[in-house]
Amino acid sequence: MTFLTGLALLNSSTGHCQIDCIPFTVHMRSLDQVRIERYLRAEQPYDCAGSFKAEGLGVSLFQSTEGPDATSLVGLPLIRLVDMLLAEGVQIP
Repeated sequence: MTFLTGLALLNSSTGHCQIDCIPFTVHMRSLDQVRIERYLRAEQPYDCAGSFKAEGLGVSLFQSTEGPDATSLVGLPLIRLVDMLLAEGVQIP
């Protein structure tokens, strides 16, 4: 399954706006009903995209991942955000 995370950065001084959509693909292991139910009881990830917590036990459900920015899977795509900030002249670090 591929997750898409949108990101926008507005430079309020210049009015320049950068917009991007960062894809990240998760390939799941072959899972049986017992393992799925055990995971759901352990983490109760019902408020998460894909109903798993990649930063927790949910990673045990993955066979592999692919994408330019793994941080996009759990929230803000930080690698892409740094690129955008650098393009606006922000010094990091």
